[in-house]
Amino acid sequence: METAVARPTALEVARPWYRRRQVNRIVHALLVYALVIPGAILLALPFYWMASTALKDPKHIFLIPPEWIPNPMRWENFWEGWTKYVPFTLYLRNSLIITVGNILGNLFSCSLAAYGFARLRARGKNFLFMLVLGTMMLPGMVTLIPQYVLFSMIKWTDTFLPLMVPAWFGWPLFIFLLRQFFMTIPRELDDAARIDGCSTWGILWRIILPLSGPALATVVVFGFVGNWNNFLGPLVYLRDNDLYTLALGLMRFQGVQGNMQFHYMMAVATLTVLPIIILFFIAQRYFVQGIVMSGIKG
Repeated sequence: METAVARPTALEVARPWYRRRQVNRIVHALLVYALVIPGAILLALPFYWMASTALKDPKHIFLIPPEWIPNPMRWENFWEGWTKYVPFTLYLRNSLIITVGNILGNLFSCSLAAYGFARLRARGKNFLFMLVLGTMMLPGMVTLIPQYVLFSMIKWTDTFLPLMVPAWFGWPLFIFLLRQFFMTIPRELDDAARIDGCSTWGILWRIILPLSGPALATVVVFGFVGNWNNFLGPLVYLRDNDLYTLALGLMRFQGVQGNMQFHYMMAVATLTVLPIIILFFIAQRYFVQGIVMSGIKG
């Protein structure tokens, strides 16, 4: 009588393949982390050195070997550096006025232009869009002097107007990003809205913009970083110290006390960079999604 041979079960047959796949995942994760972690450390190292210097006693700043963890930590450096020599609170207000005004202008004007390029039908629309993209190839230095001459002729120098009004007339990069994102939204939604009696403006405000949160968040992040860090524009147009932004305030502080009070300089610089970092971490998910979705459809 022949003995029955035990056949391997389906789980036993699939197990080697499953193990290979699991090993591949682990190796892939290790390789990714091996590349990402050193890069992250290199990118974070300057900010960590700035923050640690902001907490140090002046005698411990230039020690060799360097002192990476301040001992003792002087938290009062932030308050003293912010209030002792230069009115940074006033400069913070000025930076917020310019930055928020530019963000609102970019959202309004670029949404309208992008909506027209993405959803409306007009003869020569694609040519005009290429013309808008062509302006991105012009370096800012080329238009700086003509803009300054124009604004000085209409008496806008030494005011916030040259730094805020252009944002209400569109920005090519933001128009491109929003236009690309708007084109990923199905046109069937427009048709359904028109059947229900919705106007062109209603489609924009009630359908397109509510569905474009990631793209709008991308515009907000780019606009905030660009205007918050803007140094050349305020340097060219602003003369009154009471109108200075944080970027110019740091320059003024460096000229007054920065070389002697290095810990105060780093403390103020840390406080200046902090809003950008907080905004990026808050809007990171929407920011990445907006960049990815903007490139799906051309």
